[in-house]
Amino acid sequence: MNRQAQAAVLFLVGAAVLHASVTDLYLRYVKAGLRPLLLAAGVVLIVTALATVWYEVREHRTASADRPDADRDGERAHGREDGHGHGDAPGHADMDGHGDGPTEDTQGHGHTHREPRISWLLVLPLLALILVAPPALGSYSAMRTGTALQAPFGYAKLPAGDPVPLGLVDYASRAAYDHGRSLGGRQVKISGFLALDHAGTPYLVRMALNCCAADAQPVKIGLTGRIPPVLRPDTWLEVTGTYTGKRTKDPVNGGIIPFLDVSAARPVATPRDPYDESWNN
Repeated sequence: MNRQAQAAVLFLVGAAVLHASVTDLYLRYVKAGLRPLLLAAGVVLIVTALATVWYEVREHRTASADRPDADRDGERAHGREDGHGHGDAPGHADMDGHGDGPTEDTQGHGHTHREPRISWLLVLPLLALILVAPPALGSYSAMRTGTALQAPFGYAKLPAGDPVPLGLVDYASRAAYDHGRSLGGRQVKISGFLALDHAGTPYLVRMALNCCAADAQPVKIGLTGRIPPVLRPDTWLEVTGTYTGKRTKDPVNGGIIPFLDVSAARPVATPRDPYDESWNN
């Protein structure tokens, strides 16, 4: 892979990173707060690619300027004299009709070394970034990973209104570690995607991020009460309900999974940012 190809790959990777950063595609990979760093990385890659091309062109012009036209003409004239003025020149027949054939030096002249073709594998991550937009982590990962629920330092006062919109992580921490006291018997409205365990118990889940999708961990709440009759994993639901003291332990890591007594549920569209960052803010 020569410098021009390297510059092309750098430019395309930078353009792909910028494209993901200015759209919502980057939210499939990292948390929303990292967007400025992605934009900066994309700009740096593109500038590096353009600088590589500029240095390559300047180097070529410098090399051409170091060889004056007069010297090149003299070399060509000298080659013609050698080719026609000597009967025993390599590669030409002598007066007896025999030729010496190409010499060892002639055989080696013009030989070039190819760059290893395996270097083109560097293009594969670029194609994956451009052509494959991975879905957000869903029920398969959630039910095979232990809950990431952690005890908070405190609980903010709930806003006015009934039912009160509440994040899934916020409800789970209030239900698990405050035993619902900070909820004050209020109805809450929570959204998340649906997951089912081996026994068919439904859970509402949000995946929480530290940095990127590679370290995503689920926070789960169990559903009881008026549950929809048809349950499809990975369907996004908005449920309304009240606190219940029912809870269970996550079979993966033994963490607490609180429940919500559902009074109403309806399907909703997948949110712009499917991951939840509130648990570590």
